Amino acid sequence: MYLSTSKLNKLRRCFASRYENQEPDEFGFNLDSFAHWETFFRFFYDDYYQVETIGIENIPANGRAILVGNHSGGLPIDAYMTNCANYNLHPQPRRIRCLALDYLLSIPVIKDMIRGMGGVPARYSVAKELLEKEELVFFYPEGPRGTGKLFKQRYRLADFDPGFVKAALATGSPVIPITVVGADEIYPIFTRLQGLAHFLDMPYFPLTPAFPWLPITTSSLPLPVKMLIVVGKPIVFDYPSERASDRQLRLRLAKEVQFAIQRQLNYLLRHRIGPFTGWDSQWLKGFAADLTKREN
Repeated sequence: MYLSTSKLNKLRRCFASRYENQEPDEFGFNLDSFAHWETFFRFFYDDYYQVETIGIENIPANGRAILVGNHSGGLPIDAYMTNCANYNLHPQPRRIRCLALDYLLSIPVIKDMIRGMGGVPARYSVAKELLEKEELVFFYPEGPRGTGKLFKQRYRLADFDPGFVKAALATGSPVIPITVVGADEIYPIFTRLQGLAHFLDMPYFPLTPAFPWLPITTSSLPLPVKMLIVVGKPIVFDYPSERASDRQLRLRLAKEVQFAIQRQLNYLLRHRIGPFTGWDSQWLKGFAADLTKREN
């Protein structure tokens, strides 16, 4: 599926001042690839998951920032729903550099999609370099422990790796907390075969109600759970860059961000009608208004 010429031109104009006059991106970001895949993911955003997004304006229009979110769903679909919200709803959208596992960057087609849309290797040195270039970098501190969590563990965050805190302290970057509800249920994982995963060099090998029992065209289809994305206000760690080497500080600050996202998850789940029905529209409006008041 390719974008129409008019849509592609709109995308080019939107990104022109930021990216088109730069040297080719060393990590593979490509506007044509982005435009192609953005259309694909926008179908899932608008029609399949019927995603609601609150607070997208909290992603800064300029300057470096670290995005941090909960991660789930077997595949990194939550990352692309956030990316889709950013492009379509933000008044001044920018590319987001999502940190991706080496395993994903080794799969044909998938690796081209990830890199073409701005994904980069999940390495601290890469993240720090991009932040120093005033980019947006998306950390998922749960890593594969998040995407591979069992269904019975849904919406219980795994301990956050403090690498994002180290990067924030070292570069003076604000941290934007992002909470996603819905992705934990799109691929219910009942168990993982670690021996087979090790043999195949995968982070985990999941067993779901459909995978690997049914044909891949059927077993790879996610459940149409309604999603909600809440983008919080920037968090600024008021410490000098030298404190980036302080492991205890990194762990403490990572826990604070983790607990804040967990509290947000718990609150949103308590008010959800159901996975396939989502939230009452009036409640969502009230929640968004209250959130704005509290953050201001």
